[in-house]
Amino acid sequence: MLRSFSRGLLALLFIGAGVLHFVAPATYIRIMPPYLPEPLLLVYVSGVAEIVGGVGLLLPATRRLAGLGLILLLLAVFPANVYMLQTHGAGMAVPLWALWIRLPLQAVLIVWVWWSARGEKVN
Repeated sequence: MLRSFSRGLLALLFIGAGVLHFVAPATYIRIMPPYLPEPLLLVYVSGVAEIVGGVGLLLPATRRLAGLGLILLLLAVFPANVYMLQTHGAGMAVPLWALWIRLPLQAVLIVWVWWSARGEKVN
């Protein structure tokens, strides 16, 4: 039951974040490291990946694959979190302590996705 609730919450968070990539792409472009090409395209691709991964978590047939995809996505976007810290929020009003917390929070999210994407135990 806890895993199902957790999975639903994660799905909602990822789907919501993915939609925001299309509603406010400029916010995500600001935290994109300058060495990455085509920032708008990358924002849209990561938004689609978040939406697809979030929906995939809800479906038993795709749950594990979606979890793996979301973990890979969290690893892929980690440089944006580092860049945001290096630029002190990339011009956004984010406290420095929050930028530091974002880094280990990625690991927490990865573990949360991994745990939530696992199948239910049957007794």
